[in-house]
Amino acid sequence: MSRIGKAPVIIPTGANVAINGHTVIVKGPKGQLSQTIDPDISVSIEGNTILVTRPTDQKRHRALHGLYRTLIHNMVQGVTAGYEKKMEMIGVGYKCEAKGQNLELSLGFSHLVVVNLPNEIKVATETVKGKNPTITLSGYDKQLVGHVAAKIRSLRTPEPYKGKGIRFVGEVIRRKAGKAAGKK
Repeated sequence: MSRIGKAPVIIPTGANVAINGHTVIVKGPKGQLSQTIDPDISVSIEGNTILVTRPTDQKRHRALHGLYRTLIHNMVQGVTAGYEKKMEMIGVGYKCEAKGQNLELSLGFSHLVVVNLPNEIKVATETVKGKNPTITLSGYDKQLVGHVAAKIRSLRTPEPYKGKGIRFVGEVIRRKAGKAAGKK
């Protein structure tokens, strides 16, 4: 049996979980999320835990078992604690500024790049002299936070020679040697 799938999801205080047919609805202090579950996979609530079970050991059922358990766990975690992604901008003249649900980025292009963020995402920017500007995205939907962060990162992906671009805090970029390394 799947080690991830058979682990129960603990419902913390402040979170309400309801199962409506093949849909799991999770409500918490940060918001509400819902996920439609495959009809083959069964989800049950026992006390303060959620159990996900599969009918057979077919490859498809094994894959869905762990997937839906993880999605439900992410929903419960999101509505209670939330998720956060931090990104830093490395490059001369790179700037960022949050104006409501718009994120204005100066990335070395001839124009300002404006990213319109969904209402579920909160953005904060920080610019400290001597340090790289940072962007902090937070929200209760893990998939949405990750998607928006990847979209912002794709505007100026870190390049391997000097490392300039937008990267996640703590991300390691493999560096390449330039032209001078080949000459001897």
